[in-house]
Amino acid sequence: MNSSVGSFKRDVLFVFWSQSSDNLESLSRPEQDSKLPLSLRTNLLDLFSQIEREFENLYIENLELRREIETLNDRLADGQTVEGADLAKGALKTKASHSTSQLSQKLKTTYKASTSKIVSSFKATTSRAVCQLVREYVGHRDGIWDLSVSRTQPVVLGTASADHSAMLWSIETGKCLLKYAGHQGSVNSIKFHPTEQMALTASGDQTAHIWRYMVQLPTPQPVADISQTPCEDDVDSSDKDEADGEAEGPSDCPSLRVATTTLRSHQGVVIAADWLVGGKQAVTASWDRAANLYDVETAELVHSLTGHDQELTHCCTHPTQRLVVTSSRDTTFRLWDFRDPSIHSVNVFQGHTDTVTSAVFTVGDNVVSGSDDRTVKVWDLKNMRSPIATIRTDSAVNRISVSVTQKIIALPHDNRQVRLFDMAGVRLARLPQSNRTGHRRMVCCSAWCEDNTSCNLFTCGFDRQAIGWNINIPALLQEK
Repeated sequence: MNSSVGSFKRDVLFVFWSQSSDNLESLSRPEQDSKLPLSLRTNLLDLFSQIEREFENLYIENLELRREIETLNDRLADGQTVEGADLAKGALKTKASHSTSQLSQKLKTTYKASTSKIVSSFKATTSRAVCQLVREYVGHRDGIWDLSVSRTQPVVLGTASADHSAMLWSIETGKCLLKYAGHQGSVNSIKFHPTEQMALTASGDQTAHIWRYMVQLPTPQPVADISQTPCEDDVDSSDKDEADGEAEGPSDCPSLRVATTTLRSHQGVVIAADWLVGGKQAVTASWDRAANLYDVETAELVHSLTGHDQELTHCCTHPTQRLVVTSSRDTTFRLWDFRDPSIHSVNVFQGHTDTVTSAVFTVGDNVVSGSDDRTVKVWDLKNMRSPIATIRTDSAVNRISVSVTQKIIALPHDNRQVRLFDMAGVRLARLPQSNRTGHRRMVCCSAWCEDNTSCNLFTCGFDRQAIGWNINIPALLQEK
């Protein structure tokens, strides 16, 4: 019996060892025959070598155990006594079985740990290859609530911060081009006019400002390869920026303090604002539970959109139609239809169980909503009685964005992660995050800019920085 157990263990070890050797042999073939990146091949070779060495040690240990069992069995068969003369055959079998069990457990643990390392390493390497951190935009003195990319030339990145300012940045160089300091409270959102060099900002001072800007882009500098920093997914970096001290704003950044137009009438914090298609009207969302529609030229209030039971958290307009969606802490979002001038209809959607942090339109006929209930839901505008897809996550979701062409949803989380999903709810990637790469505090917002060749996704958070990412979308979709 013990001999058969030992034989079985040897066979198991031989199978694992053979598989490891086969993998090493396949990885050792000429580089031109492999489609794997060199860094990934090198990493896998190292891991398989570690597995082979561990299996070799276990195999030698197994052989020694088998020889010991055979020796004991021979001595018992010859009638010889063994150490501890009262050791019966049953006890010997128990001892041998116990030793074999220990070996089996060690083998299982080693195999699981080794394969885990392979899978984790493969995922991390692949993630870094598909999603790379390109540039960090640093200069705000407090957390950044929102960001967006201009729709006219020159293309710039805009950020809205709790430090009472909004900043415009050169995407290519990371240099601050202009600082808007006209608000008296936290700047909670920023959106650019569809055809002119104007920005719309919402603030805790109960107003929204429209201001014109003129900037000149600096000469692009070579991009530092920040993305090659090893990714350490499980490192707790929550205290890293404590040593950074108070970030100083860019000293050579020009400032603007006077708004072209001020939109008033809210009785609470204005948490978000957006332009309606065409740019002649703007909508604002407030903690006073109302959303207001304004005429941009006259700054007059056109409509007050009431009905939410609690504070609003976000508002968004459709890119091609006169539609507005507002989100609220009352767990609902509402769709307001202004396409018919004589009828302004509203639909209420109750698909979440906690605060709806944002709801955004896609270019087609979909709305995507995110919530503090840790879910994201995809809805069809033609039939919004129930979502067509639900994404369940492990952390509250903040201001989401959807790419225009491929409709990839970027989810910024409270737990510092940023994840990418398709419209069917399939997870595509997680952006690299470690103690040296990515965000170190809650990620508040994401924004796509697919036309930019260097950075096509931007994120911002309460670590006082915005980050530009390069997402290899064709590779991302191919992996799916």
